[in-house]
Amino acid sequence: MRIAQIAPLYEAVPPKLYGGTERVVSYLTEALVDLGHDVTLFASGDSVTAAKLEPAWPRALRLDPTIRDALAPHMVLLEHVRRVAHEFEVLHFHLDYLPFPLFSTLDTPFVTTLHGRLDLPELQPVFNTFADTPVISISDSQRQPLRQANWQSTIYHGLPAGLLTPQTDREPQYLAFLGRICPEKRVDTAIRIAAQSGLPLKIAAKVDKVDQDYFKAEIEPLLSQAHVEFIGEIDESQKPAFLSGAKALLFPIDWSEPFGLVMIEAMACGTPVIAFNRGSVPEVIDPGVTGFIVEDVQGAVAALDKIESLSRKAIRAQFDRRFTSHTMARNYVDAYTALIEGVGRQALRCVAAG
Repeated sequence: MRIAQIAPLYEAVPPKLYGGTERVVSYLTEALVDLGHDVTLFASGDSVTAAKLEPAWPRALRLDPTIRDALAPHMVLLEHVRRVAHEFEVLHFHLDYLPFPLFSTLDTPFVTTLHGRLDLPELQPVFNTFADTPVISISDSQRQPLRQANWQSTIYHGLPAGLLTPQTDREPQYLAFLGRICPEKRVDTAIRIAAQSGLPLKIAAKVDKVDQDYFKAEIEPLLSQAHVEFIGEIDESQKPAFLSGAKALLFPIDWSEPFGLVMIEAMACGTPVIAFNRGSVPEVIDPGVTGFIVEDVQGAVAALDKIESLSRKAIRAQFDRRFTSHTMARNYVDAYTALIEGVGRQALRCVAAG
């Protein structure tokens, strides 16, 4: 199958450090190539892939201090894809609703995976206007605010099987927080859980520019506590040791997380996850197998008393069953095939009606 993957330009594919959407695009692209498909990746020029790379901008926008209008490079990207769209059997966008107006008028089937939050009121008229545009969710929970959208399927994220593996020589000794520091991720709650459990907490997290004020005012004062160690942002090569050395990953979110890639990163390392019951969490965590789902700080502390009952081998095995990138890629191929066949049937109906 001739497939175009169209990524955001904010980060390289894969990102050098943090970057959830671009990281998933990379995992999917490489898995599709592994499965024998003809894949072209439209992304920033500093991306690395086994697919054919079409650089839509020289480098990731986050690493380019000259960029002030991030929408402009994405307009160039969309026009670049439009001009060659006829060369592909399917176009797969990861750009939210940006492709909807332009690509709805073309003959090439296209689909968009929605990676972010959908509970914003301004999205309602967009999806009312483009009610027939095919989209894919990354959890069933993510769909709730936009029931009117033309959902094709829910496809969970996956990681390459060999990317993150358990480091069995490391004795788990601390709790871990991994990802991004922002109000809805609630690293302050993770600090409280660790304090009440009597365990140290290591925080490996990025602070975006938009969250700098929040970090300075709300989080930085908490980092001086004796049980807290702030490591900062880490890359893929550092994650196996960091996660394998943790008794559990804390995921005390305060919003409807669409997926939560860090949960399956922990599972890949055999590390249990203690997560608050929000968003996608009940779809990703298998209670009593890969971790525990709790409602509050007290529930998290109580769950830590049971954490040793979980098998780290069983956690990794569940990851292998549910969340590898090859599983993700096969599910997307099924979605592409259904989309192409559906467009073909619609074309035949139009011909017959004409």
